[in-house]
Amino acid sequence: MKFTVTVIAYTLLAFASDLGAADAVAISPEQLQQYLRQYPAADTNKDGILTVDEARAYLRTMRAGKANKAAKAAPTEAAAFPPTFADVHYGPHERNVLDFWQAKSEKPTPVVVFIHGGGFTSGDKSKAGGAAKIQPYLNAGVSFAAINYRYRTTAPIQDVLRDCARAIQFIRNQSAAWNIDKARLASFGGSAGAGTSLWLAFHDDMADPANTDPVLRESTRLVCAGANATQFSYDILLWPALLGEESAKKFGDNVAPHLFYGLKSDAELTGPLGQKIRADCDMRGLISIDDPPVFLAVARDVGPITDRGEYLHHPKHSQAIYDRCREIGVTVVADISGLGLKPPADGPAQERDFLLKYLTAAPGRP
Repeated sequence: MKFTVTVIAYTLLAFASDLGAADAVAISPEQLQQYLRQYPAADTNKDGILTVDEARAYLRTMRAGKANKAAKAAPTEAAAFPPTFADVHYGPHERNVLDFWQAKSEKPTPVVVFIHGGGFTSGDKSKAGGAAKIQPYLNAGVSFAAINYRYRTTAPIQDVLRDCARAIQFIRNQSAAWNIDKARLASFGGSAGAGTSLWLAFHDDMADPANTDPVLRESTRLVCAGANATQFSYDILLWPALLGEESAKKFGDNVAPHLFYGLKSDAELTGPLGQKIRADCDMRGLISIDDPPVFLAVARDVGPITDRGEYLHHPKHSQAIYDRCREIGVTVVADISGLGLKPPADGPAQERDFLLKYLTAAPGRP
């Protein structure tokens, strides 16, 4: 595999994709200088010049540290609180798997679905945590699921999002076997999981009643959603206008935008097909009056964007969703201290309580 600009962008900027047998390089000095600004620690000899070898070594170090941290955390979190059903395949791909914790109830239970973050290039369902995070839902009579999905390094973003939609449909399809009230499903997550939850909340129902696949006949609609440090849209051409052209140049993926959608060229991206795909991935643009309540939370301060993390999770993202929901008339609760936004005193102050409020209300939505 060649260590091309595309692979560098996905790995160094998003900390994803294995290096493989990388030995051929096609990276300009300008691109390496951009990486140096984002990751100054990568310049190991402190000469102010980032070489490809230094970039590669820095990435290996970061990946190794991340793997060690995950290995230490796993036994005390996910492994200590095993699901009722583990690694259930909801689709044909290797990462189309989910875990399900069944709440004890004589009646069909609502379900809350955790969608992990990681820039659509890393992470997995174990990030749902253990008993401390899951048990409160089970105690409230709400079953819990955590899903994996394909990474955008192997599938275009619109297909990744539909992996998550299929997981919702699959869970509904198991209603009889798993004692589920299919009318009451919600999802939540952070970063990529937050944006995906909003996409599911705002997208029109993708159920296909005539499909030969019984899973795809089910509804994709939610009764509510939670989003922690979300993005406002996966139409990435909209980001510079919200976050600034200079921030987009410094901290955006240094890769041709059409590759995000699996398209052949930037011309195709801005043509009819690209416009249709981008509109379908634009959470803010999908908001309509019949959409369910959403909870938005961001811990970051409002201020200049100085690194990629701020670019991806700046409160401006959540503010764009908040403002649009208010404009359209969709119920939205925000906990964004940097913007002075707090949940109302007479309502749920935490995401979990917000989700439980709408999940346990009757009747269900779909």
